[in-house]
Amino acid sequence: MRSVTYSMSVSLDGYIVGPDGDFNWTVPGEDVFRFWIDEIRQVGVHLLGRRLYETMLYWETADQDPTLDDSMREWTGLWKPLPKVVFSTTLSTVQGNARLASGGLAEEIERLRAEPGEGNIAIGGATLAAEAAALGLIDEYRTMVYPVLVGGGIPYFPQRERRVVLELAETRTFNSRVVYLRYRVAR
Repeated sequence: MRSVTYSMSVSLDGYIVGPDGDFNWTVPGEDVFRFWIDEIRQVGVHLLGRRLYETMLYWETADQDPTLDDSMREWTGLWKPLPKVVFSTTLSTVQGNARLASGGLAEEIERLRAEPGEGNIAIGGATLAAEAAALGLIDEYRTMVYPVLVGGGIPYFPQRERRVVLELAETRTFNSRVVYLRYRVAR
């Protein structure tokens, strides 16, 4: 059965976006970007909330940008064909290899887990991930922790009264002082 993973960059104080909506502190160095390229190879389908979907739209046409370096071209080549499911109550259409979710989050994940296919089911976006966490649907939490305190904003972890026991599966420290932490949900 395919695993559901929640993976995003996060400040040391636990936010994916600062209080002003800024996330420029998450611009990865080459070593971190290479890691994200390797990570996306393990994904079979990506679930996104509207805000993250709109942020990632850049990559649908990025290959037309002549200033793109080889790593960014490689990322684009992996991202564009990746199946994506967008959860939104305001969008009526999506672009590229994306579709709007036809059911609720639990229904979509159950259907995707039952389908034959390889690769993880990745969740991106704090709001969508919070819903999945509340439903107990996340198998792994993957954080790319940046050495910055932003003081508020959108938290990586949902602020709900629910205890989840995690087991450390992997750590990695990058030259850019970013630390990757991968935890499995203890079952």
